[in-house]
Amino acid sequence: MATFKEHMREDISLFLNLEEFAELRTVRYDGESYQDIPVVLEGFEEKDRRQLMSDHVQGLYLVSAVLYCARDDLGGCQPEKGKRIYINDEEGGSGFFRGFYVASSACELGMLRVELEAIDE
Repeated sequence: MATFKEHMREDISLFLNLEEFAELRTVRYDGESYQDIPVVLEGFEEKDRRQLMSDHVQGLYLVSAVLYCARDDLGGCQPEKGKRIYINDEEGGSGFFRGFYVASSACELGMLRVELEAIDE
């Protein structure tokens, strides 16, 4: 009989299955490049950013998203709040890399949930 943790690992592999939810993307983090790893990117939202009184820049928006991937696919590391992370838009490590700041990150049973933020025009 399988343990709870074994069932969770199976669920993670189903969630990161390329035929179900995941896509292959290259992720650059902390000077390393992790090519063609299965990730799920959710919730690309663009909303008005909070402006300070002395901030007179118009037309910029806060973009947020959530990245899900296996911690092992990122070399066993968990992204740290405030650090930069780059994710490309197509398989093979080519294409446009979009830069984000890590807003928060959590890891449960080997699955990373990383909240991302970026400023966009």
